[in-house]
Amino acid sequence: MTENENHLLDVAPGEPHSNILSESIAYVIGLALAVILTGISFWVASTSAIWGPGVATGLVVLAIAQMGVHLVFFLHVTSGPDNTNNVLALAFGVLIVFLVMVGTIWIMAHMNANMGGMPDMTNMQMQRG
Repeated sequence: MTENENHLLDVAPGEPHSNILSESIAYVIGLALAVILTGISFWVASTSAIWGPGVATGLVVLAIAQMGVHLVFFLHVTSGPDNTNNVLALAFGVLIVFLVMVGTIWIMAHMNANMGGMPDMTNMQMQRG
């Protein structure tokens, strides 16, 4: 390889490429990694070779890896100085999703305790009759 060809291939996966061939190769690599991680996830969920409680942990790890592949190869989120706004928008989105999830879990967990004073339908029918 010449020095110019080596320079064209020496680009981070999320950085824009200067030629269409390098960009296409990056997309194909991202697609291959996404398909492989998806296949492994289906295998982990359906096999009995993995200890039962470990399946959830394995799926979480594979999901995080899948998100990383999508962020780097398809959304081009890198740690470069020109991607600061993208990283901040991503962090804000993650914060909002986290708040919605935690709020929903908190509401659902405390709903039964807070509604404990409500009469049962069977008790109400017995009182009427």
